Amino acid sequence: MYKVTSEIYGETNYGTVKSNNGRVLSKFKFTYPPNEDHLDTLDGTLTDKDGDLIVKRKAEASLNGVITIEHSESTELRLVGLQVWRGALLLADYIFHKRVEFQGKFVMELGAGVGLTSIAAGIYAQQVVCTDVNVGGILDLIRENIKHNSSLISKACNIDVLELDFLKPVGEYSHSLLKAIDNTDVVVAADVIYDDDLTNAFIRVIDVFFQRGKLSGKQKTVYIALEKRYVFTLSDLDTVAPMFEYFLKQTIHKPWNFEYIETDFPQYFEYERCRHLVLLKIKHAN
Repeated sequence: MYKVTSEIYGETNYGTVKSNNGRVLSKFKFTYPPNEDHLDTLDGTLTDKDGDLIVKRKAEASLNGVITIEHSESTELRLVGLQVWRGALLLADYIFHKRVEFQGKFVMELGAGVGLTSIAAGIYAQQVVCTDVNVGGILDLIRENIKHNSSLISKACNIDVLELDFLKPVGEYSHSLLKAIDNTDVVVAADVIYDDDLTNAFIRVIDVFFQRGKLSGKQKTVYIALEKRYVFTLSDLDTVAPMFEYFLKQTIHKPWNFEYIETDFPQYFEYERCRHLVLLKIKHAN
């Protein structure tokens, strides 16, 4: 059986150790953003809300943290959610960067994999619902990873784990899932666009969110992070990113507003932020 491996494992030392069940435990180090009362100036100094200079003493040095994640080192394609991919770390960075906007919000992650991004969101959000299809024991694994990191998660935040299978019609969604969708303010998804059939199903899921948002009056904002994966094709005689281009083609006539977010915001997590990373913000065009 052909297996795939996330590139990030070979680029950064995550202090990975073997666990007893064939998986591994890795430590994803991060730096907490500066205090919300502090404002960064262009020259990198800190000022308070009145514009007065803050002298940064040794005791006030940046605080560091670790998200401990149990995951697989390699998997067959249908189980790639059991690994950690670069898009999840980019989304976690963005949540830290926009932490004030995420405070008090109800966040749902689609295709959450091992739950790293959801745990990062749990540091700031009021409610996080972590969803994925329940294959390979992934939902139980997410729950274990939430336990591993319970001390990081805000005491004001509640994290739930629910199954959301992209391939199931909305009529088969559980009552608790539908209620969570209706309550959601922000939807996040990382590296879920890698197969045409799943991409089509993912688009249908986003339609469900927007449709229910229009009915409830609670507008949804969707953030999608992904890494363009380039291949050379004879049909194009060029190097293309077919999965990403397929997603754009399938959504071109959707009443959606797309915004490409520059990925030059601060990096809080340790990983290689390559130039092929894309972060999209999507809203329904009312």
